[in-house]
Amino acid sequence: MSFYQKLKPFIFKFDAERMHNVAMSLMHFSSKFPLLESYIAKSHCCIYEELSQNIHGLKFYNPIGLASGFDKNAEAIRPLASLGFSFLELGSITQMPQDGNPKPRIFRHIEQESVQNALGFNNKGARGVLANLQKNYPFCIPIGINIGKNKNIVMADSLKNYELSLETLKDYGDYFTFNLSSPNTPGLRDLQNESFVVDLLDMAHAITTKPLFIKISPDMEIDSMLRVCQKAIEKKVSGIIATNTTIDYSLVPQPAQRNGHNIGGLSGKVLTSKSREILKILGQNFFRQTTLISVGGIASADEIYERLRLGASLVQIMTSMVYGGPSVVKHMNIQLHKKLEADGIKHIRELIGTGINRD
Repeated sequence: MSFYQKLKPFIFKFDAERMHNVAMSLMHFSSKFPLLESYIAKSHCCIYEELSQNIHGLKFYNPIGLASGFDKNAEAIRPLASLGFSFLELGSITQMPQDGNPKPRIFRHIEQESVQNALGFNNKGARGVLANLQKNYPFCIPIGINIGKNKNIVMADSLKNYELSLETLKDYGDYFTFNLSSPNTPGLRDLQNESFVVDLLDMAHAITTKPLFIKISPDMEIDSMLRVCQKAIEKKVSGIIATNTTIDYSLVPQPAQRNGHNIGGLSGKVLTSKSREILKILGQNFFRQTTLISVGGIASADEIYERLRLGASLVQIMTSMVYGGPSVVKHMNIQLHKKLEADGIKHIRELIGTGINRD
């Protein structure tokens, strides 16, 4: 049993957001000591050439990235990279600073190895985060910037809200993701429509030539999801990130509530099946037309292997760190390397898309 697994029962006695903030503080502390940071990196970073890829001109030395939501303000870029991630997606970042929703707003479902998150895009705003990015960018691994909408912006002004954030951050990210699918900003998911996606991508292409992604909900009606993704591909989106958290509260026995209403979105193992099914559908329809990044309920090398077979070029994790600890990326990469070797696969490219049923 690892040290983290021994410590986890103690950690779980405390509020989840408080423990997240403690983890961020520890990472910030470690970044002040280059020798400590170097030791952590040597202990956690596994380099296997057969896991590396070049995608959209960016080098990913393994397929595992950090999902947005963990480092909202770009405060722990170097410590997070030392854990073995091949790319980091920071944010979500909004144009103006905002505090997010009332606390408590992160809840663990321990038996289900899942989390219910009702944060609500709490962050320092684009200009506040910019100062942190300027200290680290360009970086040794790709940095993604996830952009969200401010809660108090009326729907008619949503496009301008995204535009102002992108204008501020355009020179300090390797790719940009537009978050249209968080359940924690009222009305945000209504922006997952063909018309807004067209306007959004037209606006973004006029500002930057860097790769652009949209992040979608697992709760969309399938035909609508396919139409939106198809339109995004026609407008030269670089890829689709699937999926965000789910509001299918039937997946946990006692969802957290506020004022008698379920709140937030669920991540972790309860999302595994739903997120995998969405990827399967996207792979069947859009494999080789765009880059697919799979996120949601990924907690093992076996699950990564399956997501790659279904058409994902990359994956992202976050909740699996809560339950698996800081060494989870290292162990996933080691096991993924062993699985490729056991199956006689010489490079990860040979695996991607092999499980797609095109009938």
